[in-house]
Amino acid sequence: QVQLVESGGGLVQPGGSLRLSCAASGSTLSTCTMGWYRQAPGKQRELVANITSSGRTNYTDSVKGRFTNSRDAGRRAVFQQLNSLKPGDTAVYYCKIVGFSTLGWGDYWGQGTQVTVSS
Repeated sequence: QVQLVESGGGLVQPGGSLRLSCAASGSTLSTCTMGWYRQAPGKQRELVANITSSGRTNYTDSVKGRFTNSRDAGRRAVFQQLNSLKPGDTAVYYCKIVGFSTLGWGDYWGQGTQVTVSS
């Protein structure tokens, strides 16, 4: 069984920074795409950024130039550096890893971490 554990959310002032982390534990997992989604109150969950198996990163337009998605060498953890945060970035952030385990291909989600940007 694969579990994703997130950390790094919190309350920050506009213009501040946070670093989110997501680590996979449990069964062996061969990861493919690793990334982050977010869901603000009353809105649908949206893709923020991801990194593909080839290393290509994709970002939604609203975070380009401010957020950076990365992974560790063992492809068991994914990170999101959030800079120049705005109130509109307030949401619950979820990591998602698409990978292959002993149970086959699957989408694995973290438990979510709250990011609040407010003065």
